[in-house]
Amino acid sequence: MRNAGRGMSAHPIVFAGDPHRNFARLLRACAALPPGTLVLLGDCECDAPLPDLLAPVLAVGWELRWILGNRDTDSERTYDNLVGAHPGGDIGGVVVEVGGVRIAGLSGVFKPRVWHPVECAQPRFLTRAEFLRALPAAEHWRGGLPLWHRDTIFPEDFERLRRARFDVLVTHEAPSSHRHGFTVIDELAGQGGARWIVHGHHHQSYAATLPNGIRVRGLGLAECWSGIAAEGD
Repeated sequence: MRNAGRGMSAHPIVFAGDPHRNFARLLRACAALPPGTLVLLGDCECDAPLPDLLAPVLAVGWELRWILGNRDTDSERTYDNLVGAHPGGDIGGVVVEVGGVRIAGLSGVFKPRVWHPVECAQPRFLTRAEFLRALPAAEHWRGGLPLWHRDTIFPEDFERLRRARFDVLVTHEAPSSHRHGFTVIDELAGQGGARWIVHGHHHQSYAATLPNGIRVRGLGLAECWSGIAAEGD
């Protein structure tokens, strides 16, 4: 647990790097604090329903928020154990206020078939509806996008968040502070007025500051961090 108690309010916010089925570290981190909100940065790979895996913290009053990672769509089971089991925790594409902090979520990863800002700067499809219309019916899944594209970032996700204001942008993909990151994430955070970007995906624990002044925290495997509060950190 990093920065536990530093600048903490009565409602702690704990950000958790990719669990990859290792929820023990998350349970220990939350047990050391009063009930607050746990924000998962993707790649849960739930082998059971998420509320069951985190039952001890939910039982004492913790709130649970999450975004999708690329491994969360590896199978119907991992997808359903997250998306189906705790749909109310999904903050992908929306802004929620938690303990006085406005948190925006950007789920998933970039994929060249739709949009990859490095490999194909111009998106091939802007919206999920447009992409779905271009797919053969045999590729549809449960009446919508294929499972392997439920974690795909579309330009419409950026457009939705560009119209919002938020303090923290949580993402699975990294901004440009990471060698495999994307400047479009820097720009999105700047347009939203963010002070922080917190991301997972690369399993690397680091801190950085972008050229636009936004601070970045990358989290390692199942790493928990609580360094953000409503009035600074």
